[in-house]
Amino acid sequence: MTLVERQAGVGRAASFANGGQLSYRYVAPLAAPGVPRQAIAWALRPGAPISLRPRLDPHQWRWMAGFLRACRKTTHDRGARILLGIALDSQRELTTWRKEGLDEFAWRQPGKLIAYRNGAGFRKALAAIDPDHQRPLDAAECAALEPALTPVAGQLAGGIFAPGDEVADCHAFCTALLDRMASSPRFRTLHGTATLAPGASRRAVLRLDGRPVDAAQIVLAAGLDSRSIAAPLGLRLPLYGLKGYSLTLPANAAAPRISVTDYDRRIVYARLDDRLRLAAMVDIGARDDALDSKRIAQLRAHAKATLPEAGPFETAEPWAGMRPATPDGVPIVCPTSWNNVILNVGHGALGFTLAPGTAAIVRSLLQRF
Repeated sequence: MTLVERQAGVGRAASFANGGQLSYRYVAPLAAPGVPRQAIAWALRPGAPISLRPRLDPHQWRWMAGFLRACRKTTHDRGARILLGIALDSQRELTTWRKEGLDEFAWRQPGKLIAYRNGAGFRKALAAIDPDHQRPLDAAECAALEPALTPVAGQLAGGIFAPGDEVADCHAFCTALLDRMASSPRFRTLHGTATLAPGASRRAVLRLDGRPVDAAQIVLAAGLDSRSIAAPLGLRLPLYGLKGYSLTLPANAAAPRISVTDYDRRIVYARLDDRLRLAAMVDIGARDDALDSKRIAQLRAHAKATLPEAGPFETAEPWAGMRPATPDGVPIVCPTSWNNVILNVGHGALGFTLAPGTAAIVRSLLQRF
């Protein structure tokens, strides 16, 4: 088995400093009924959780048209069912990997609290609760469960707690996984820029920095770059980069110990060993993953207002990354019209949560060849 990696190390792009939540019970697609109307209101409000920057880019407009179609209830509900199935498979798969010795990636199972500020939104969420795995809490119970929320308890309508959800460091997970694979004599890593080209008998040819690489089977899992790599094969992947931001800082005694999602501000908080990670925002139409000082300032301000005692947010380390998303939020994990190419792309903001589950799907596909 060969890993082809463009960068010097693994997990340097969208996996580097993401939110750290493994939220198996909350995997609804971003595309949902009501989102287009809400997005219009957000677009008129500076600092909104979701921003849209229209570009003279046909791919952006095709993706947005697909996103609007995916906001239908039937499409959203179908996507939510698929994502939930993959997420629960992921949890079982990751449990197996940990039992087999995969560790050193700040894994914990503290549970996840989704805190709602808006009463109507909270009541709507309660209507879809899974009583076997989630439980509703009023504002006082939210603060009792997670004392870090005490300063904003008066602003909360309530919350929903999923005790089975987990947290972990995605970048550390990638490096730990690479270390385990590198212990096999059948594994190697090649660094460089990979390209695919049409070959004989409907088999793609893999090249690394222009040089051919022998590949019996190819799993394309290159995040947002998968779109350009697949294009020479005539595969038009509906991927678009949804830019997100995070801050990482030392976790003090006042930092939350459970995983918290501030639903109305779309901010997630996760303690990763001795660090606190907070991540937020979806920028549609960003050109690259460069830091946006205004968005980082907004994230700092929200964090300080919500968790005023949790840490030195002014010195927190900022990060930005491009989440490779499909319009309906469901990753593309399937064979292609090319006999030796399998896709594993488009995980969006749920990449860490879904990765072990989609890896299991890829494994079953490879066994068929």
